Amino acid sequence: MRTILEVNNLSKRFGKIQAVNSISFKVEKGNVYGLLGPNGSGKSTTLGILLSTINPSEGSWSWFEKNGTTPEDLKKIGAIIEHPNFYTYLSAEKNLKIVCEIKGASYDRIDQVLELVGLLERKKYAFSTFSLGMKQRLAIASAMLNEPEVLILDEPTNGLDPEGIIQIREIIKKIASTGTTIILASHLLDEVEKVCSHVIILKKGVSLYCGTVEGITNKNGHFILKSNDLSILNQELRNIGYFSDLQMENGFLIAHLKEDIDGSLLNQKLLEKGIVLSHLSKEKQTLENQFLELVKQN
Repeated sequence: MRTILEVNNLSKRFGKIQAVNSISFKVEKGNVYGLLGPNGSGKSTTLGILLSTINPSEGSWSWFEKNGTTPEDLKKIGAIIEHPNFYTYLSAEKNLKIVCEIKGASYDRIDQVLELVGLLERKKYAFSTFSLGMKQRLAIASAMLNEPEVLILDEPTNGLDPEGIIQIREIIKKIASTGTTIILASHLLDEVEKVCSHVIILKKGVSLYCGTVEGITNKNGHFILKSNDLSILNQELRNIGYFSDLQMENGFLIAHLKEDIDGSLLNQKLLEKGIVLSHLSKEKQTLENQFLELVKQN
């Protein structure tokens, strides 16, 4: 798969503050990458460097297999880094015409991108009449006018209500389905898990994980079990040897797996030992579980 972006040992210091600390990752075409971390983890600084609005202290990067960020590269990238900034008294359509002039895009794209973000019927309305969610959707429409190969979004759902978050999420999925590569910076675990195929986890400027979302969540998981005598169940599970850790929690036994096994197999083995379960369920690790575990360890 074609490499769109490659980052090598990128660092940025602001005085005594190490905002980004020697991070490296690759972005491959057609995937949705989540740049995940709490506020102050270096997400916006990293994006600023990659878009040449911030100078790095160390390291290198290449867009489309060419060093740095050239004016040609920027024509292939649509980015929303700050809050939407349009002329408040102009309509959505007129604001996008101005952007077309700046980007050299065709006016024919305006209706297409407005339909993409669900604002076609509001194209004659002034920007000042738009809700925060609508303003953000118009910003995405603006970024898509020149049919970019890459779309960069920095906290696109910040400040939105649940309905607005869902709308933005669906738009991102729709854009991704066309083959556009997306880099999404967010501190919202749920948002990243729902829309991203890959994740780069940052903490205090350091990269803790870079890979697929499935790779970090597809751990062996754990069973939640209950029986009449939890102490006997606990002992038998230790004897079986499938589990790395056993914990009592709210009247249930949480059994963390060393390797993936089926619930029916576990139930059969326990029945052979005369143990009848009143509850058996299996849960996989969530991105939130793994994120918290990584952050604690580092």
